[in-house]
Amino acid sequence: MREDEIDTPALVIDLDAFEYNLDRMAALLAPTGAKLRAHAKTHKSPIIALQQIARGAVGQCVQKVAEAEILAWGGVKDILVSNEVVGGAKLARLVALARIAKVAVCVDDPAQIVAIEAAAEAAGARISVLVEIDIGASRCGVQPGPEAVTLAKQIAASKHLIFGGLQAYQGSAQHRRGVEERRKLIDHAIDGSRRTVEQLRQQGLACPIVGGGGTGTFEIEASSGVYTEIQAGSYAFMDADYARNLDAGGSPVSTFRHSLFVLATVMSAPRHGLAVLDAGHKAVSIDSGMPTLWQRPDIRYVSASDEHGKLEYGPETSAVKLGEKLRLIPGHCDPTVDRFDWYVGVRGGRVECLWPVAARGGLN
Repeated sequence: MREDEIDTPALVIDLDAFEYNLDRMAALLAPTGAKLRAHAKTHKSPIIALQQIARGAVGQCVQKVAEAEILAWGGVKDILVSNEVVGGAKLARLVALARIAKVAVCVDDPAQIVAIEAAAEAAGARISVLVEIDIGASRCGVQPGPEAVTLAKQIAASKHLIFGGLQAYQGSAQHRRGVEERRKLIDHAIDGSRRTVEQLRQQGLACPIVGGGGTGTFEIEASSGVYTEIQAGSYAFMDADYARNLDAGGSPVSTFRHSLFVLATVMSAPRHGLAVLDAGHKAVSIDSGMPTLWQRPDIRYVSASDEHGKLEYGPETSAVKLGEKLRLIPGHCDPTVDRFDWYVGVRGGRVECLWPVAARGGLN
């Protein structure tokens, strides 16, 4: 099938750009010694996870137990829930996965450790537990230093848990536009992580993993000598918001290519300068701004309603035609992916594959 025959709205992967991104990340991390634990909350696909692992990723991280289940059943053998998991039912599901995969989870409270220990004991399992530290994002996590060491000692003393290391993700740094602004925030994160690793060492505790980093800052963490695992996810697709980050010269960062698109059809073109697509905010996330149009800077996606995306363009632009198909670059790739059941992989203008978004809706 030709790309212009795909029914819309559709979630399209440009396979050449996608594979370039996977190879590029592997090449950038190789000399640093840091390993990729790619974040599957972006792609929600065991197929994509296994392609990342084939290029050297040590495993995947997820945010939800449901995502971990889908990946494990899909053949991924090393999974970190880079988040806290609370509740007996969820913990029972998590520790059950230890029968088919290596699983780990994060904590920031002594009560969480007690609950995970009880769940692991009931399942006859041992799982790794990481202490999450707040290194500037002011979300989850204890303070670096003594608080983190106390939790690590509690984990290490338990019978069914293994102290796995530190979760040290600075999410608020990822979309700061200037590289020096991003670097300042990550330098603070590196300092807090390094101090905590040293204090753990002084207590006789090795720290196998210091994990964090994202698409906006991974090169800084990877070259720090502190971080051992990088948790970037959006790099595989690149969205419009990450494309607004700037390099040291003040130009848009061009490390990775746009590979994920929402293909949409012009369903109305009532007059010159105005057109409407069949892709509104049910088809493309607008929480990080409106999507942009691929290779059409002369056309702006100006507003979205449930099933309509409004386009505007100037008098110098040729009229947008009824039935014309256009690629949208999502403002935020993660929630956009979660709107679709299938990826449509295209290469050279033709459909090559269909991949299920297997963990779509995995919220628990």
